[in-house]
Amino acid sequence: MRDILLIALYAFAGAAVSGLAGAGVLRLIRRRSLTVSLAVVAGVGVVAMLAGTLAVAWAMFLSPHDLTVVTTVVAMAAVVSLATALLLGRWVVARSRELAVAARSFGDGGHFAAPDGPATAELAAVSRELAVTSARLAESRDRERALETSRRELVAWISHDLRTPLAGLRAMSEALEDGVAADPDRYLKRMRTEVERLNDMVGDLFELSRIQAGALALTPTRMSLYDLVGDALAGADPLARAHGVRLVGGRVEPVPVEVDGREMSRVLGNLLVNAIRRTPADGTVAIAAERSPEGVVLSVTDGCGGIPEEDLPRVFDTGWRGTHARTPPAGAGLGLAIVRGIVEAHQGRAGVRNIPGGCRFEVVLPAAAS
Repeated sequence: MRDILLIALYAFAGAAVSGLAGAGVLRLIRRRSLTVSLAVVAGVGVVAMLAGTLAVAWAMFLSPHDLTVVTTVVAMAAVVSLATALLLGRWVVARSRELAVAARSFGDGGHFAAPDGPATAELAAVSRELAVTSARLAESRDRERALETSRRELVAWISHDLRTPLAGLRAMSEALEDGVAADPDRYLKRMRTEVERLNDMVGDLFELSRIQAGALALTPTRMSLYDLVGDALAGADPLARAHGVRLVGGRVEPVPVEVDGREMSRVLGNLLVNAIRRTPADGTVAIAAERSPEGVVLSVTDGCGGIPEEDLPRVFDTGWRGTHARTPPAGAGLGLAIVRGIVEAHQGRAGVRNIPGGCRFEVVLPAAAS
């Protein structure tokens, strides 16, 4: 038993020295190729065995003949181990390079495609993560392009809508200044109307900038949807009468909600104004509020005749105004974008779908706690 312990002690001492030396070498070459590291690991194993054997032989536990036999066996094992490590290292490095080339493609704006052929579990996991990242980057690029398109459209449409009232104000002010206005009071009323229109556009731009900057401060209070809808109908009634549109608010449940009353009134006002302007004379705009499994649903139905299916995903985009984009009464295309921003700030969602003869805009809000 004592001889076995001594053999183990000498073998461990020789192997430990080799292991420490191998660790030092690995630290020095840690930035080199994986092939070199695998070769060092295989070499450390063989050298550790040989060092232990030599330590035992030095302590006179092995005969010269036995030492020669063991050394020869270890040398053959070293050749096989190094060859295997080099082959494995070259294969892993080749797979890594293929993965790097594939990853470079989606960095240049393309889509990631995992290289063909078998790979280690770790490299396969990296490929899956790169595929997910590539998909997310593609979605982000699409959103960025859509946002940039919306911004360009917004600038173009705002410039168009500002130019018309400003030109009118300039002409009317020059007429008043030169004393050629036949009816000064009518000119002044028209100028006031144009100024209010410009003020509304600037207010919409300011509201949208706060929403997009995440600076929209909400003050939620508990209120009834019945009161909220009633106030919105009263505010939109003059515009509906001017357009010859009937406002209907019969299906409104007195459901309590936790919302910012001022901002939610703006949401309903924008939806009603949009519906009234898109509905022909003698048409009907209906508003409803009811409970649903998702929370509370506010809906505004109009008689616009429907929106092309390809345009439905863009309805709430900044600057979108559909087929009547150049008609000034349609506004600058900010109303529905503001609606979505305010609703999402309330942890809700806004949507639209076609119905026979028109559209149905829906706002889903979380139900108030009992």
